[in-house]
Amino acid sequence: MTECLFCKIVQGAIPSKKLYEDDEILAFHDIRPIAPVHFLIIPKAHVETLYDAGMEHHAALGNMLAMAGGLAMTAGATDGFRTIVNCGRVGHQEVYHLHMHVIGGPEPLGPMISRRT
Repeated sequence: MTECLFCKIVQGAIPSKKLYEDDEILAFHDIRPIAPVHFLIIPKAHVETLYDAGMEHHAALGNMLAMAGGLAMTAGATDGFRTIVNCGRVGHQEVYHLHMHVIGGPEPLGPMISRRT
């Protein structure tokens, strides 16, 4: 996927501030953070959306979740954090390479989304 922003980050063609990397996943700081702690965890293999993830991706997806807590703690979210995976247009996915936002900080984040009345 030569046009994929996150594939270019995986390949090293675009620099990133890495938190963690292994054979299957990469974690790096978001360039437009919305909280004191805001980083992304992505599979290195190109998977466009969560709709496209299959059992062949289970190891990378499991590693993403398994690493989230320790990385959040190391990054400074010591009293809680939120994980978000946006999927598709309605889910407001901006980059079509599956990614998980890890967001936190010393202050509460507020409600996840507003409830419709």
